[in-house]
Amino acid sequence: MSDKYPNMFRPIDFGFLTLKNRVIMGSMHTNLEETKDWGRIADFYSERAKGGVGLIITGGIAPNEEGAVFKGAAAMLDEEDTDNHKIVTDAVHKNGGRIAMQILHAGRYAYSPDCVAPSAIKSPISPFVPNALDGEGIEKQIADFVKCARLAKSAGYDGIEIMGSEGYLINQFLVEHTNKRDDSWGGSYENRMRLPLQIVKKIRSEVGEHFLLIFRLSMIDLIPNGSSHEEVVILAKKLEIAGVNIINTGIGWHEARIPTIATSVPPAAFTWVTKKLMGKIDIPLITSNRINTPEKVEEVLKSKSADMVSMARPFLADPEFVNKASLEKSQLIAPCIACNQACLDHTFKGQISSCLVNPRACFERELELKIVSDSKNIGIVGGGPAGLSAAITAAQIGHQVTVYEKEDELGGQLNLAKKIPGKEEFWGLVTWYKNMIKALPEIEIKLNYDVAKKELEDFDTVIIATGVHPREPSIDGLDHRHVYYYKDILKGGADIGSKVAIIGAGGIGFDVAEFLSSKNRKAGNFQPLPEWMTEWGIGDPEVFRGGLLDKDSSRKPVQRKVYLLQRKAQKMGKNLGKTTGWIHRTALKMKGVEMISGVTYHKISDKGLYISRENGEAMPELLEVDTIVLCAGQVSNSELYDDLKSSGVDCYLIGGAKNAGELDAKRAIDQGTRLALSI
Repeated sequence: MSDKYPNMFRPIDFGFLTLKNRVIMGSMHTNLEETKDWGRIADFYSERAKGGVGLIITGGIAPNEEGAVFKGAAAMLDEEDTDNHKIVTDAVHKNGGRIAMQILHAGRYAYSPDCVAPSAIKSPISPFVPNALDGEGIEKQIADFVKCARLAKSAGYDGIEIMGSEGYLINQFLVEHTNKRDDSWGGSYENRMRLPLQIVKKIRSEVGEHFLLIFRLSMIDLIPNGSSHEEVVILAKKLEIAGVNIINTGIGWHEARIPTIATSVPPAAFTWVTKKLMGKIDIPLITSNRINTPEKVEEVLKSKSADMVSMARPFLADPEFVNKASLEKSQLIAPCIACNQACLDHTFKGQISSCLVNPRACFERELELKIVSDSKNIGIVGGGPAGLSAAITAAQIGHQVTVYEKEDELGGQLNLAKKIPGKEEFWGLVTWYKNMIKALPEIEIKLNYDVAKKELEDFDTVIIATGVHPREPSIDGLDHRHVYYYKDILKGGADIGSKVAIIGAGGIGFDVAEFLSSKNRKAGNFQPLPEWMTEWGIGDPEVFRGGLLDKDSSRKPVQRKVYLLQRKAQKMGKNLGKTTGWIHRTALKMKGVEMISGVTYHKISDKGLYISRENGEAMPELLEVDTIVLCAGQVSNSELYDDLKSSGVDCYLIGGAKNAGELDAKRAIDQGTRLALSI
């Protein structure tokens, strides 16, 4: 047991099964199961088992075809499926782990015309109107859940988790928002909770007592007409009686317009919800959402906010999370920054999930860390995410590396990103890079060093990761003293007025708008939880049904007037993250940022910025602003690469220096990792 994290490493005994610690790898859909490559799936889960996690819960597996999240999605339907899953469970058990299979019936969230639900009410996040189940159809769904659980046990799983939250089928039966039935499956809460109770009772009868049964219960729906806290307690007590061993915390429906896991959500933002149920039932409770460090796990457990802690994406970022914590090497845990860029965004695009911080996630075979037989001396120019990921990976497989950085600090553009309110996790990412470099003697760092071409010619291989320059747009008046590039604003020291125009509405433009319109707080400090909850309209479900405040929160006056402008006549933030773009747009609207697309820029003067809009007004319009910020794209800094290449040096170009586009840390880190493994 770790002296530093005693609560985290306390075993938990269920009589027939003991979990070695209080850490759960929560369910997440990676699209791996859909590859049908069961060896690859086994590699993914077994690496997390080796990493020491107490219990793994798989991504959602459908109990029937109509319940699959999309046609062809993973399901457990017959003995052939059990044989495939046994490859996974055997691998996990061989590596000392425990694993439960999540049974997920999507209900009206299924992306299929065959989707079913308690009532024929279309979801706002799906184009299909569900088919309302009749009594016989409901009994079929229950029977399919039971069969799925039996097959999971046959496949060697230690238990199952029944997905009863996040707005999926069971959740849809529980609330009047989606259940408009007037039979014995609707109306009163006693009727609405019949479905989960029938499922649990019949599964327990089928699988026996010596099989872990987890129920993921939505404790705060964050939708109109969601469950009250009283209803949550009633159902939890009945689930315990019906045979559930553990209750897991579900937070919010997928259609809720409140962020629950994005990086702007303060750490452990919803543990108070789980704590409200502690002591009201006798079985263990799991809490979840935005917990990503051993320190936070220990804090949650010590405060008796839960009996166990579920983390999902942190095990994409670092499968060795638990082992490193047990060895008290938490400073070497690659941090989940909750960006969604390579995990959820990939999932919802039908791609294999991975991790911005750890491109090896879900690609364990393809990107295996094998020690090289021929160690090389590698020079890397640029200490941003591309260069650092290349350096660390190269050192891990046996190369000698020297990194040249012209600034006085490692991190590159991450040092700008970390200053954006809501991106405080980037501080931890920069710190992790520095800690990893200290732990790898194969890496030498030279800061404040503008390396000469001649010095680089002595290396076996050179990697150029020199990043970008801001692009200068063609607008008259750029030399006015109140015009700044985005990096000047984020570095501090710029004289920013009360009215600001931002030219360019890509990811950087949105970040600068957030920076300029947000309340000032100490660098690296997350937004205080009460302030964040008020901003997004989250209330106590004991007082506000579903956890939604009755009215819009009373917001303080905006910090300054900000205009966010773009040339293209298209939706603002069109190219932002698939699962986070709406959060950024909503956040800026709440802060009074005025977003204007289809803009033509005419000139900058002492009075402000002259523009015309898409509607084609005859005379240019003056935006009376006292500060103008240029976020009009970037230009690759690749001159050094061109010089080296022409001299015959074995060199490579990665990151922004290769592709300026939208600054993309995911792409940069992936390129650095893959290149290092190929040398």
